[in-house]
Amino acid sequence: MQAFQPKAFSALFDLTGKTAIVTGGANGIGKATALRLAQAGANIVIADLKIEDAKSAAKEVESFGVKALAVECNILKDDDLVAMVDKTVATFGTVNILISNAGGGGGGQEDPSKISVDDFRRDFELNVFSAWRLCQLCVPHMKKSGYGSIVITTSMSSINKSPDMSGYAASKAAVNHMVANLAHDFGPEVRINAVGPGATRTAALQSVLTPEIEARMLSHTPIKRLGEADDIAGAMLYFASPISEWVSGQTLFVNGGGVQTLD
Repeated sequence: MQAFQPKAFSALFDLTGKTAIVTGGANGIGKATALRLAQAGANIVIADLKIEDAKSAAKEVESFGVKALAVECNILKDDDLVAMVDKTVATFGTVNILISNAGGGGGGQEDPSKISVDDFRRDFELNVFSAWRLCQLCVPHMKKSGYGSIVITTSMSSINKSPDMSGYAASKAAVNHMVANLAHDFGPEVRINAVGPGATRTAALQSVLTPEIEARMLSHTPIKRLGEADDIAGAMLYFASPISEWVSGQTLFVNGGGVQTLD
């Protein structure tokens, strides 16, 4: 039996020459992920509604000696998704990594007696339909290139149970199961996984966080702090990199070992 020969450690996270799309990459978790992937050698496309923020983030990415492209993109518009992928391929020749991070919804404000079917549908358009469509657009390029990794941002709400979350939570639960099934469609050349952040210090959380809510969250969190964007970016890097080459169809929750909810 041949003795095990471990790969060089540096090769396990080496993304040199790879091209990564990061949606919602101008701020927060998306930006932290873009910077981590750039640090590993990937060229980065930052797709975001806020084009000036995207351009600023692209400059930071380039400080790692890689190339970056900022693209204005509304994930609810199919023409924007197609144009963004086309521009990526025209600029860099291919797509190897997709971080489908942009999303949203009305989580925490979805009183079922007050929201409409359109509100519920929008959660799915933001979090499920857009990610599925981006996969459809990117996978052919990934297969042709010989390297493909897709990571979709899901949420702890996909497994938590809380009031006023039915649409958002259901859409994120759909992401988890969609990922598990698409792994069978995309393999062996392309892997697909999901990262589910716990309570992470982003602008969205800060807008609703109070000292009382934070204290309740930490009372159920073994690692006694809230998450930072770079904590989530580390999980994104793991899935994007060769080190996870035998991992697909999985959802990894990054939550300090606990459960954090707003109620």
